[in-house]
Amino acid sequence: MERTITVDRPLRAVWAFLADFTTTEEWDPPTLSTERLSGDGGVGTTYHNVSKFDGLSTEIDYVVTEYVEHERLQLRGRGAGLALLDTITVEDVPGGTRVTYHAVFSPRHASSSVVLDRDGLMVLGDFVAESLLDSLEHL
Repeated sequence: MERTITVDRPLRAVWAFLADFTTTEEWDPPTLSTERLSGDGGVGTTYHNVSKFDGLSTEIDYVVTEYVEHERLQLRGRGAGLALLDTITVEDVPGGTRVTYHAVFSPRHASSSVVLDRDGLMVLGDFVAESLLDSLEHL
């Protein structure tokens, strides 16, 4: 799933907000909580996320695998039966900042009870993009 938005805010402010993954509590509608467990936000930093989607709560442990300041943040997540790869990129464009959020959801093993509903993920992507834009506009 990938969504791109453009917001009339300076790149540095957008980056500062998004590079702190605990802000998912503000812009990712399914997120109930995100806590930084270790690190300074850069590579190796770990987070614990609790989300609720389609009535089901899930806990995901994330680790930052790539951090290019003012450019790209990538996190690998693992939860019960699910692996995630979230990539956030920011780019300075005329009139503001372009943000691309790319998320890959994968069952961790063939016998996983996790069912990935493609249509549901697309709707979720739209919802996340709308919420992210709203949060960034209020920076």
